[in-house]
Formats: sequence, structure tokens, C-alpha cells
Amino acid sequence: MAEQQDSSQEKTEEPTPKKLKDAKDKGQVARSKELNTLAVVMVAALGLMSFGTSMAGRMLDIMAYNFTIEREALYQTDSMGWHLMASVEQGLYILGPLIAMLLVASLVGPVLLGGWLFSAKSMAPKFERMNPLSGLKRMFSMNALVELLKALAKFLVVLTVALIVLNMFRDELMGLGKETLPEAIYHSVWILATALVFLACSLIVIAAVDIPFQIYDNNKKLKMTKQEVKDEYKDSEGKPEVKAKVRQLQREVADRKMLAEVPNADVVITNPTHFAVALKYDPERSGAPMLVAKGGDFMAQKIREIAQEHQVMILESPPLARAVFYSTELDREIPAGLYLAVAQVLAYVFQLQQYQAGKSKKPPKPPEPTIPDDFRRDE
Repeated sequence: MAEQQDSSQEKTEEPTPKKLKDAKDKGQVARSKELNTLAVVMVAALGLMSFGTSMAGRMLDIMAYNFTIEREALYQTDSMGWHLMASVEQGLYILGPLIAMLLVASLVGPVLLGGWLFSAKSMAPKFERMNPLSGLKRMFSMNALVELLKALAKFLVVLTVALIVLNMFRDELMGLGKETLPEAIYHSVWILATALVFLACSLIVIAAVDIPFQIYDNNKKLKMTKQEVKDEYKDSEGKPEVKAKVRQLQREVADRKMLAEVPNADVVITNPTHFAVALKYDPERSGAPMLVAKGGDFMAQKIREIAQEHQVMILESPPLARAVFYSTELDREIPAGLYLAVAQVLAYVFQLQQYQAGKSKKPPKPPEPTIPDDFRRDE
């Protein structure tokens, strides 16, 4: 039921970067056949305008070579074959630059819109294309109708330009028969090059219409429903329940690591029930006391239990416990404003340890440490 609702949603959202990347990987980018045709025709026109005269001259040389045969060559059976091979070689040499230009244009033209793309996925066989019903559906689809209208429009534009060009050069075309052969060939090449320039100009109009349409059509095909955007976000960012589970596991790992440091603490200061902080002081480091564990409620109870199990001193000092809990991060030194209060507690702890070892008298319990107003926290 949910899938039916999703499939019926309108695709109103612009494609996301991930959607565009996936489409490009599949070879689905905007392409314009008219732009490719324009590139080839334009290069052909420029090539004839640039090399047409020299090409015509060399073609005349080939004609003269083939129609001027020495008498001795007529009695040699292989002379015609040599003539043919030499003519083909010269013809390829003459047409080589133009063919190279057309080859480059045919390779560059497709990448002018959509960029260079090689996709193995687009080359993979798709068996649904072999389905006659799918083929008929494509033939009578809206896209097929648009392509038909484009083809008709292109035909009419090219036909109109061709008729205009023929009308422009009507007298010159009719006069070619009255010119000498070399003049007629040179003149024909010039007319052909000029006609290709006009044809390329007509294709510019067609490409100017087709390129925006192809970009719009491709973007329309890639548009997404709101549900697709949400699903993609969940897939890329992770589902909320999975992320919550990961955070829970991370907290559990951090808690286990923190509780493992409680036996190494010098003192645990409690609230007495709501908060518990475990401090450790290493004189060799000549630094301030470190907070190795802290917690509230259930975690505070767990810290007290571990401290009792490992005979770590537990002192009740609600103001100091709250001040350290809120002002100090784990594995960090206590702030300078709490040095005096913590030092009083640690001094009492160390004196009590000396008493328990039988090395000194039992120290009196110190008064409640003074907490600066900046660090005082009320429950």
C-alpha cells in the first residue's frame, strides 16, 4: 500500500547530487544529436573553405594522371592496377586533413553537452528492449511524438535553407557547363563550401532549440518525489534508529572505559546520591588533578560501587561534586578555580592514608570546601 502511494506521488523535487551522479554512472546525461550534426557540418564547411582550392587542384592532377596514359603502359597488364593504387594513395593524401578534422568533430561534438562519459552500465544488454510490447509503447509515446515533430521541423528548416541556397546559386550552377573543366571544379568546390556554411547556420537554429529541450527533458526524467528524497537521505545519512543504536553502543563503550579508571582514582566525591566524580592526582606530572570518571544517578551509583569494591576513598561534598561534574570534561584537568577546594580534599585523603598505614595520627575531617561563585551549581 505504501509503495503504491509512493509511486503515485508527483516528481516535483529537483534531483539531488547523488541522483545526478548515479544517473551519470548509468550514462543518463543530456545529449543533443543536433549539436553533433552541427559540429560535423560546421567543420566540413570550414575545411572546404580552407583546403577546398588545394584539394580541387590535386584532384585535377589525379584526373590528368589517369587520363594521360603512355603508349607503353597500354601493353602492360598491371599498369591499370598501378594507376588505381597511385590514385587511391593520392586521394587519401588529399582528403586526409578533412577526414581528420571530421573525425575530431565527431568525437568532440557529443561531449560538448554532458561532458565526456564512459559507462559500462549503459553498454550492458537490456532484455526489456527486446520486448515487442515495450517497443510499441516507445513508438507511440509522447517522447516519440516529440522526436517526430523535431525531425519534421528540422527537415523543413534544412529544406527551406537548401531551396534558398539553390535559388541564390541557380545562375552559377547553370553556368558551370560553359566553364572550362578546371574552372568548373574550382567553382563547384566554392559553391559547395558556401552551401555548407548556410546549412550549418540553419543547424545552429535547430541546435539552439534542441539543447535547452534536452537539458530540460533530462532534468525532468531525473526529478524525484519527496519520498525518494527522504529515502535517499536515510540511506546516505543512516536511518534514525540505526544511528541511535550506534550512539548507544558508543556510549556504552565509553562508559565501560570510564568505569575501568575508577580503581585508579585517589578519591571519589559524591553528592551523595545524584552525582559522583573520581579524581586522580599524579605528583610526578606536576599538573592539576585529573577527572577520570563522572556520572549522575545510576552511573554515580555504579562509580560508588566500584570505588567501594577497590577501597577507593569516598567523600561526600555536594557543592564540590556538582562543581567538578559541570565544569570538567573526562580525562581533563580540573579548572584553576577549583584548585584550592580539591587540594583540601586530596590533602585530607593523603593524611587519612598515612593514618591507615600507621604513620600518623588520625586527621580531623576538613570543613566543607569553599566553591567560587562561578563554579557553584545548585540542584
